Amino acid sequence: QVVLVSGHLDSWDVGQGAMDDGGGAFISWEALSLIKDLGLRPKRTLRLVLWTGEEQGGVGAKQYYQLHKENISNFDIVMESDEGTFKPSGLGFAGSAEARDIVKEIMTLLQPINVTDVYDTADGTDIAYWMRDGVPGASLHDDINKYFWFHHSQGDTMTVQDPNQMNLCAAVWTVVSYVIADMEDMLPR
Repeated sequence: QVVLVSGHLDSWDVGQGAMDDGGGAFISWEALSLIKDLGLRPKRTLRLVLWTGEEQGGVGAKQYYQLHKENISNFDIVMESDEGTFKPSGLGFAGSAEARDIVKEIMTLLQPINVTDVYDTADGTDIAYWMRDGVPGASLHDDINKYFWFHHSQGDTMTVQDPNQMNLCAAVWTVVSYVIADMEDMLPR
C-alpha cells in the first residue's frame, strides 16, 4: 500500500522554476527525509514522485498512471504540492466524507503551527487521474497572494523561497503523509 507525495521537476522556459515547482518537489523530498531521520517506519510505503512533463500537459503523470493504475486499490492517498511553498494554511482534500473527517483529525496535530484548515477540493495536474478514479487526494494550501507575481516568469528564482515558510510546508507534508501511512486502515473510499 502506498502514500504518494509529489511535486514536479520541470519548469516553464524562463526563470529557474524554484517556486513552480521546485518548492513542491523539495517539501516532498524533505518529508521523506525527516521521517527517515526520525527513524520512523510507517505501516505503508511512502513514495516520492518527482513528476516530469507537468508543464507540457502532465505527460509524465499520465505515463505513471498508465504504468501503475492496475494497483489503484493499493494507493491510499496521492498528495501534490504545486502552488508554491509560501506560508501554509491547510490542506485541500478530495475524498469521501468519512476520509475527510479523518484528515480533519490529522490536521489538528498541526495546531502548534496554526495550519489546521481542510479545504473542499484538492488540485494537482499530476494527481488528477488518481482522484478521478476515487483515490483520495490532497494538495497544499498556502498564501498564494504573490504566486502569480512569479508564476512562469523570469522572477521564479530561489530568491522567491522563504526557508521558514518552506519548513512549515514541509512540516504539513511530513505529518499528513506519515500519519496516513501509519494508520491501521487505509482511508475509506
